[in-house]
Amino acid sequence: MTSLLIVIIYFAFISLGLPDGLLGSAWPVMYGEFVVPVSYAGIVSTIICVGTIISSLQSDRLTRKLGTGKVTALSVATTAIALFGFASSHSFFAVCLWAVPYGLGAGCVDAALNNYVALHYESHHMSWLHCMWGLGATVGPYIMGWVLTGGHVWNLGYKYVGIIQIVLTGIFIFSLPLWKGRTVQNQDGEEVEMESKALSLPEIIRIPGAKEIMVAFFCYCGLEQTAGLWASSYLVLQRGIDVETAARFASLFYLGITIGRGICGFITMKLNDRQMIRLGFGIIGIGIAILILPLGETMALIGLVMVGLGCAPVYPCIIHSTPEHFGAENSQAIIGVQMASAYIGSASLPPLFGLIANHVHPGIYPFYLAVVLILMVTMHTKLCKIKTVGK
Repeated sequence: MTSLLIVIIYFAFISLGLPDGLLGSAWPVMYGEFVVPVSYAGIVSTIICVGTIISSLQSDRLTRKLGTGKVTALSVATTAIALFGFASSHSFFAVCLWAVPYGLGAGCVDAALNNYVALHYESHHMSWLHCMWGLGATVGPYIMGWVLTGGHVWNLGYKYVGIIQIVLTGIFIFSLPLWKGRTVQNQDGEEVEMESKALSLPEIIRIPGAKEIMVAFFCYCGLEQTAGLWASSYLVLQRGIDVETAARFASLFYLGITIGRGICGFITMKLNDRQMIRLGFGIIGIGIAILILPLGETMALIGLVMVGLGCAPVYPCIIHSTPEHFGAENSQAIIGVQMASAYIGSASLPPLFGLIANHVHPGIYPFYLAVVLILMVTMHTKLCKIKTVGK
């Protein structure tokens, strides 16, 4: 039964990724239909992001009350309803309204599933599960592209992904008996009932190491999004690489993360989470150094791909190590604020770079990444020095 549940969780991570790329792939058609500026995609994205942050911060409360299985089924159902809402929308205002449940459905399940896997499964599953998220994030835009190239309206793409989410919701509902109850392992490895009282945000922040991991997660997701979003612009404007080549290697950055997580799943069988995180930091640092040094176009492209490969183990291994650092009883609350910090970093650091680059020069790209990396390494190092439950 345990093996069947982990297969279902793999499907859950694919479902998490499916909707993520739909807006970007459909927006070139959507904004023309709505007669709004192309920049309005940022408004929809921000609404989704705010909903996701709020939902992530409520994950501890909901998971303690309902359990991970019910939270997963409820969240995926909410996302499916929002997708059908997008599919029926014919105005920008309607899309903004449906973006609210879209975001609320994403954050809580993300935090709940990550915590469940961190508590009950080994680290290699965490890496492979996040690789499956990448698969979902790839399939979603492919479905939308297939719809648009077939001459159909963009709404149909959202409808198809919504149907997939409905099917997955049914699978999660039928799988509810497989999920372990609201229990955690104590320090002796025994399963004990989870306390019903959820921690408030001030209580979470007061936990030793919480502020450090929040900043580290903020930096990681900000670095990943900044590196991916501005890679092509940097290669074209600073390195003089042609647009087509730059675009291909910018996509390889994300492919490097996805493939890297698949490879990291095997490496975690030899190295622990802390070693994997440090390995990732080191590879990111080497990639950034290659970008900074005047080593030519080919090495610049290699450096960018290395940054992507270095990112691969950091996210899943930080999450998987959360119960070790903070205890199983606190891990859901901590992962919730980690997710919220991640979304804030993703939403703020890339536009901040754009603002700085506009007033200075796009060539500061690798130096900006280096500063974020140094802060992230500093925070994680401080966290590792704090006396934790697992020590």
